Amino acid sequence: MIFSLIVCTYMRPEPLLELLQSVQKQTFYPDEILIIDGSLDNETETILKENRFRNLKYFLVDEQNRGLTNQRNFGIKKVNDSVEIVCFLDDDTVLEENYFEEIIKTYKVFPEALGVGGYITNETKWERVIDNYIPFVNEFYYDGWKRKDGSRFVLRKKLNLDSDCPPGFSPLFSHGRSVGFLPPSDKIYPVEQLMGGVSSFRKTIFEEFSFSTYFEGYGLYEDADFSLRVAKIGKLYVNTKARLGHFHAEEGRPNQYQYGKMVVRNGWYVWRVKNPRPRFKDRLKWNSITILLTAVRLSNTFTSNNKKASFTEGLGRILGWVSLLFNKPKARDL
Repeated sequence: MIFSLIVCTYMRPEPLLELLQSVQKQTFYPDEILIIDGSLDNETETILKENRFRNLKYFLVDEQNRGLTNQRNFGIKKVNDSVEIVCFLDDDTVLEENYFEEIIKTYKVFPEALGVGGYITNETKWERVIDNYIPFVNEFYYDGWKRKDGSRFVLRKKLNLDSDCPPGFSPLFSHGRSVGFLPPSDKIYPVEQLMGGVSSFRKTIFEEFSFSTYFEGYGLYEDADFSLRVAKIGKLYVNTKARLGHFHAEEGRPNQYQYGKMVVRNGWYVWRVKNPRPRFKDRLKWNSITILLTAVRLSNTFTSNNKKASFTEGLGRILGWVSLLFNKPKARDL
């Protein structure tokens, strides 16, 4: 299958180079690599001129096309007509050698698949356990594997506010468990949400879908929005053998206050993509969890090493939630 790789980048020349070096070692090599650069300097362009990669095309975008969703839409327009699969990777990821081979294999095993996601290996420690294992309250168990559950989910369990869906599916009150809660089982799992920075889609879906420009700049939760819309018309999967590391480069990230606002406002937007007409029970749960998570983040002001970041993010979440009372995203945005 002919496939293209699109990497949208912003002020991260060194992490991007490390990613491309891992792409160079792939058992299946992309038929084209499109680097869509929104940087404000020429360091990324310079490092790519100094380090050549086969099939690579570089595009420096202007202010109008800058921002994650804008850059992705720009990249899609540049994809070769013969391409069947379009892959997206964050610029701070590093691939295992068979990543693309496993992604393409999934489309052959599940020919109905409209999208396939990869699996991040370096963020969570999992442990294989016996069948019918009963987890402790501070553990999460799924498909024969367990991991430690974060304090936020432990608290949600105690308050009966945990997700009632498998990982990768969004409940009607949102706030579900992401594909990061799928275990390293080497299996392929159906999902309705993909992580945008480790995703791929059939090129044909872009005749109908594009990434929403509601998600400006950093684009938090743009991947949930896009994949939820695609999942309404077809199947999505995560292949846990398509493995990579995600190293969360700090360059290009918003400040904690803006991030906190985005968590709430963008989270509300994605919730309404999944559930446009929520019942009272769903509204109550969404708001309860949002307030709970804000309180937990503010409490980190007294317990974490980075007290300022915890406080400013918590403040951003509060103002983001208050803003929804009088300034919700418009229906046309949804």
